Amino acid sequence: MKKVILGMSGGVDSSVSAYLLKKQGYHVLGVSLLLFETRGRINPRTCCSLEAVNAARESAEIIDIPHKTINARKEFMEMVIEPFVKGYLKGITPNPCILCNKFIKFPILEDVARTEGAEFIATGHYAKVLRIDDRVNLAKATDTAKDQSYFLYVLPLWMLEHCLFPLGYYLKDDVRHIARELSLPSANRLESVEICFTGEKGYSGFIKTIEPEAQRPGPIYDINGNQIGTHKGIFNYTIGQRRGINVPSTEALYVIKIKPEENAIYVGPRQEAFKKRVYVEDVHWLAEPVERITARIRSMMKDEPARLVKTGPASCFIEFDEPQWAPAPGQAAVFYKHDIVIGGGTIVEEPSDEMDP
Repeated sequence: MKKVILGMSGGVDSSVSAYLLKKQGYHVLGVSLLLFETRGRINPRTCCSLEAVNAARESAEIIDIPHKTINARKEFMEMVIEPFVKGYLKGITPNPCILCNKFIKFPILEDVARTEGAEFIATGHYAKVLRIDDRVNLAKATDTAKDQSYFLYVLPLWMLEHCLFPLGYYLKDDVRHIARELSLPSANRLESVEICFTGEKGYSGFIKTIEPEAQRPGPIYDINGNQIGTHKGIFNYTIGQRRGINVPSTEALYVIKIKPEENAIYVGPRQEAFKKRVYVEDVHWLAEPVERITARIRSMMKDEPARLVKTGPASCFIEFDEPQWAPAPGQAAVFYKHDIVIGGGTIVEEPSDEMDP
């Protein structure tokens, strides 16, 4: 019987994944990561908290698989929370889920697999690992509305070789149905919608707590460089944001640019936030680059047709066929050829010296 180490967050997806893997004949060890302390919190829509770990343990008992918890709070603080805070203070919009997958979740599961002598690691992500012409590929899930391949582009091919994503061919409604049949505690749990560690005050309130000095006022400029207001810290804003600008105007204003060196934000009409060309660095390639692709510049969007131009070993730009809404520096751009992930990287505002646009 082959052994698999399954990351269990306490939610419905990883719990049903445990059941499906066991049903397929695997010996499953559920592993929950305690990444932060949430005593006193009552919001059920988060993962990897103390409450979620307890839910994962209860699900493991129902499914009848062994379960263990690993305290990874120190690593999570250093590799996810600190870069997250520093990113916002630099005027970018980091993606903590991708950082967690790259530096915390999958490496820890890999370590446990090595220790336990397991052949595979698994999670409840909606994605597929496909073998095409003797080559492993990361691909979109059958449920395109829940597809999470966007968050997994950072995984190395050698790791994908022994990754299992049991939900890749399932619809979310089917997963809920299985959970209800098993009477899992997560069966009717709401979807996780917030950044897991920020709490009810959101990312802005979290950063204020961690870095109180970040609340440094600065100018708000229009697209012509005229000061029209004052902000309360650039970390409160992301590209494309409308809420919180609080500047009198006859038209709706959106954040168009953030300049940390000036401690300034620039705002303008909605059309100014659309871009056709997006520059990407720190690219991780999973397949051979091709010119015609589709790409996502945020997790919840449909991938859109574009042209990819490689400008260096780990840099490129993508030229969308149609302008896209508010590409935000710090977020990920992920490239697809049909359903296969070619690669992805971090959006930057301007090309570096490595690029030749």
